[in-house]
Amino acid sequence: MPIGRRGTAVARGLAGLVGFLVVGEVLGRSGLVAPEFLPPSSVVLARLAEILGDPAFLADVVATVLAWAISLGIALLIALPAGLLLGSVPGVRAATAALVEFLRPIPSVALIPLAVVLVGQGPTSKIALAVYAAVWPILFNTVYAVAEVDPLVRETAAAFRVGRRRLLTEIVLPSIAPFVLTGLRLSAAIALILVVSTELLVGGGRGIGEFISQSGTGGGRMDLVLAAAVVAGLIGLAANAAFTAAGRRWLPWSEVA
Repeated sequence: MPIGRRGTAVARGLAGLVGFLVVGEVLGRSGLVAPEFLPPSSVVLARLAEILGDPAFLADVVATVLAWAISLGIALLIALPAGLLLGSVPGVRAATAALVEFLRPIPSVALIPLAVVLVGQGPTSKIALAVYAAVWPILFNTVYAVAEVDPLVRETAAAFRVGRRRLLTEIVLPSIAPFVLTGLRLSAAIALILVVSTELLVGGGRGIGEFISQSGTGGGRMDLVLAAAVVAGLIGLAANAAFTAAGRRWLPWSEVA
């Protein structure tokens, strides 16, 4: 994206954010909703500044980000090889199609009780659920991308007796990289949602979701709840920006990235 267009996009994004904050401020002070349920934007931002200086909350943020990063890494290690296999071997894809289509629509949140029974509370359960949810976008993008590799390129490689390893590393992986990156960006958001949701519903350890649960149910501090939610949103925004920047740097030829 050219610098001018990128600057325009950033300016529009900031304008939208400012407009959202103004609406929140007006609604919070209008009296239509009690301030304890919908505090003004200025109050939420003030609480945000406070908790960002609280070592205990920063430890919660680190716990959430660490669980999210581990989940995303495991999901990639599972989904990429599986997608290459399913995309390259039609027989395997046909044999597993029914199982995949059965598992994919199951909401990961519905599996929280099962995860708690199998692996217990704490980091393991939220990582397991986030991995399950994050696998699917990477998997399906990889399968689709492998099937879309130009047949002429494959035939040319076969004519020059290119081995399977070189075909994979020099042709297939570079071709599918933009689609895998897109799947990774989608999975990053999904994994973050599952990590925070599991922390919120299950608890039993540190994390942003645990902080939200304690603030909302213990003292009814909606200002702290919203401030922590803003932090979670900022983490997701930063992750998406990082993947986008990586795509521009390492995959400049692709519009998908």
